[in-house]
Amino acid sequence: MTTVTGPSDRVHQVAHAGRFTSIIDVHVILRRAGLVLLLRRAGDVYASGQLCLPSGHLEQGENISQATVRETFEETGIALDPAKLRHVLSIHQRNPGTADTRIGFAFTPGMWDGEPVNAEPHKHSELVWANPAALPPDTAEYTAAVITAAERGLTFTLNGW
Repeated sequence: MTTVTGPSDRVHQVAHAGRFTSIIDVHVILRRAGLVLLLRRAGDVYASGQLCLPSGHLEQGENISQATVRETFEETGIALDPAKLRHVLSIHQRNPGTADTRIGFAFTPGMWDGEPVNAEPHKHSELVWANPAALPPDTAEYTAAVITAAERGLTFTLNGW
């Protein structure tokens, strides 16, 4: 525990103790022939049975670009160059029926190396190329919000508020 030595230190410590925190997500929009790549989630995971973009959480000590490259490789086997990522959307998501929120950043790569595969069969049951203008009905709501906003050319959106 830190010893408080003065009034300004005490105010500083109190402010940090009650500061709001949020999960940070990365989403990757891989496009081919006008379609976007989705993964069907499987098992005891968020949105099981639904389609999602390659995505995941920022881990301690990594930046947004590193998380984007890591998550894409872990889920699809695709290698991305962080210098070729283009930020397309930031989203502040509020999960339905809760006060839980997250901040998401969506990127699209200028190019990638490899052919998408289901690199995490314990988390996904299939890969699906889908029309972003007519997403399958079993697309996760958060994923649909990201894709729809990006397709509209938005760079920021709120969802679930």
